[in-house]
Amino acid sequence: MTGRGARTPDAAGGPARHVPVLAREVVDALAPGDARIYCDGTFGAGGYSRAILDAAPGCRVLAIDRDPEAIAGGAALVAGAGGRLVLAQGRFGDVEAIADDHGFASLDGFVLDIGVSSMQIDDAARGFSFRFDGPLDMRMEKAGESAEDLVNGLAEAPLADLIYRYGEEHRSRAVARAIVAARREARITTTGRLASIVSSVVRASQDGIHPATRTFQALRIAVNDELGELERALAAAERLLSPGGRLVVVTFHSLEDRIVKRFMTERSGREAAPSRHAPAAATRTATFQTLTRRPVTAGYAELADNPRARSAKLRAAERTAAPAWAGEG
Repeated sequence: MTGRGARTPDAAGGPARHVPVLAREVVDALAPGDARIYCDGTFGAGGYSRAILDAAPGCRVLAIDRDPEAIAGGAALVAGAGGRLVLAQGRFGDVEAIADDHGFASLDGFVLDIGVSSMQIDDAARGFSFRFDGPLDMRMEKAGESAEDLVNGLAEAPLADLIYRYGEEHRSRAVARAIVAARREARITTTGRLASIVSSVVRASQDGIHPATRTFQALRIAVNDELGELERALAAAERLLSPGGRLVVVTFHSLEDRIVKRFMTERSGREAAPSRHAPAAATRTATFQTLTRRPVTAGYAELADNPRARSAKLRAAERTAAPAWAGEG
């Protein structure tokens, strides 16, 4: 889903139009070529897919999105692509099975834009944001356990742990305590009520971030298993990418960026030297060569046009000819 960055103050509580973040940098990192196959694992409004198709008129793109609204919205782009774009509903963590279903045995490039899309944030009925009062939902697929289920069903300690782990909210115990007390009076069913509960125990920060931002982030990540999906997708990319194929990932939060950085560091053979006191580990051949020793970030022009890009970080790596690490992912 392109146009992410919804963890910034603007995304959580202010308007922003859909803009594919770091689109030029993504295409530069992928270096699309004709007669090659690329996967846009987070289709959204099709910003990256369109840019890839335009950059290499002879390439094909497999685009994936778990949100049925994104799939429906992409019909016109598919129709205008002349058979070069395949759009599939599913999770990018299942990219291997999806690629196989559509006859793609390997990929020459794989791009992911991690997080929630502008379209989801700006739709009150989806329940991702506290900017508008709406149902406490947050399900990208519109199926399964919702944020309302978690908020009203988890015991206080697990709820506090979830908010701390995925939201990095240092007042997580106070937040969980306040939620449990409030739900004793009535079930918590709306984003507005939850935001009010959190705001009663978390102070607004000096940088303008809404007190409920971290709690909402934690619930969304948990509801959609976002970190697990990312880890599965990275492992799948190692198996799917052909030698010379590019992996490009745009993240908006330190939790995700850490996962991507660790994966690329390990797979490029740049992991920390082992302790001389630790048992010797089997040597593994590097499966990737990093292309970005430091993450690529948005320039001043893009930040002025799209404030949601301010926390975006792009990391890229190129697949070597070494076999994928066994037993991973």
